[in-house]
Amino acid sequence: MPDWNLAALGNVDDHFIRRYRALLDTESAAFDELEHAYEDGDRAHFETDLAEWRSALERRASFLDKHGLVPATVLRV
Repeated sequence: MPDWNLAALGNVDDHFIRRYRALLDTESAAFDELEHAYEDGDRAHFETDLAEWRSALERRASFLDKHGLVPATVLRV
């Protein structure tokens, strides 16, 4: 078993990859909407789209955390 799969508690399989890909696609779509609202100067949609994008990021981070894939250190700015 590859070292990266051991780090993921052995949970990286086809189902994991499909779910992660879906989460990435959702995050990407949410960011696209956020970007369009920003470019259009549409504050109301920007706020809504920002909340959707943050939610997508949190779902992806939670999924990775659940499978033991978290950064060793987190850089705070």
